[in-house]
Parts: sequence; C-alpha cells; structure tokens
Amino acid sequence: MDGEQRRKILLEYLKTEKEPLSGGELAQRLGVSRQVIVQDIALLRAADYKIFSTNRGYLLTDHQALRRVFKVRHDDDAISDELFTIIDSGGRVLDVFVNHEIYGEIRANLFLVDREDVERFNRKMLLGNTSPLKHLTDDIHYHTVEGDSEEVLLRVEQALKSKNYLES
Repeated sequence: MDGEQRRKILLEYLKTEKEPLSGGELAQRLGVSRQVIVQDIALLRAADYKIFSTNRGYLLTDHQALRRVFKVRHDDDAISDELFTIIDSGGRVLDVFVNHEIYGEIRANLFLVDREDVERFNRKMLLGNTSPLKHLTDDIHYHTVEGDSEEVLLRVEQALKSKNYLES
C-alpha cells in the first residue's frame, strides 16, 4: 500500500475510534514503523486535519466545534475543580499553556473530555511527582476549551467566573 492509501486508512481509524490511538498501535495495524505514523500524522495536519497528540495517543477532533482560550488562576487545591467545572459545563479541555517571561509560550496537550479523563490526569500528577505549569507563572495559566456551540462556551465562562477562576 502506498502512503496516500495508508493515510486514508489512518484517518478512518481516527474517525471511528472514540479513544486516542497510540502511535505503536497504529503502526501495528498498518504494518509500518512508529516513525512512519509520525510522518503521516504531520502530513495529515498539514492538510488541515485537526489531530491532537495526547499522552494516550492521537485523536481527531470535530471540525464543527468552537474554541475559546480562558485565562485562569487558582491554587493547586482547585485544579480538579477547575477541570471538572469546564467538563461539567459541556466543554473539552484541549490544552494548558503558560506565557513564561523567558521561554515564551509553553504548552501541553491534555484533551480531557469527561470526568474520567480529569481523574486520570490528576492521578498522574500526584503519582508522577510533577508540578503544574502554572507554578512557572504565579498560578496564571490558559486553557483552550472546545465546545459544540457558543452556548457551551458561554456556560463554561460563567461557571469559571462564578468560582473566581477567570483572570482578566
């Protein structure tokens, strides 16, 4: 099979799966190396497919969804509540990023779509003995949030505002 055929099949896998697919799993399914998958993903992104790399694998996002960036600030005890607030309001947390004084923008893809994803993320934070990015910028950080409608994004904004997480 040539590269174009392989990328079509790769897209079909990503479209039909609800959970992220790892590069290793895709490579095995298609009978190629992980490096070939990485190159194919780069070519698909260049063709304007919205493919996210998460810590669990690749995910193709809905082209119809709307996105908004929220600037937030809270202490470490509120991390779970902030993420649950976004999810419970109908949003999906695509990433977290900070604007560092020296290094510029530092971004990590999250793609949290439900409470289970948030709980898994929190367990990894606790077990991994790591610090949140917000520690680099006096707790100020940003999330790109995706929603199926403008109403969802407004609901997320109001929920974050009501908990005093939004930063102006």
